[in-house]
Amino acid sequence: MRFESKWTQTMPRKIRELVRDLLAAGFYEIRGGKGSHRKFTHEEYAGAVTLSGGSGDDAKAYQEKQVRQAIEEVQK
Repeated sequence: MRFESKWTQTMPRKIRELVRDLLAAGFYEIRGGKGSHRKFTHEEYAGAVTLSGGSGDDAKAYQEKQVRQAIEEVQK
């Protein structure tokens, strides 16, 4: 059995960091999300990226992946 300290794993990013990355890549927020959900779109991106959670909440792994893939797609 291999032991890994919790400190060797990377800390999850915050929702506010993902929002900052999306805005820096040219995405803009679509108004009208329910509750803590925010939708972002881009002229070069088919569809939208939806992030749930408050600004200070830890981002889930799937949210980080979705944001990374969306940014990569518009930068091609």
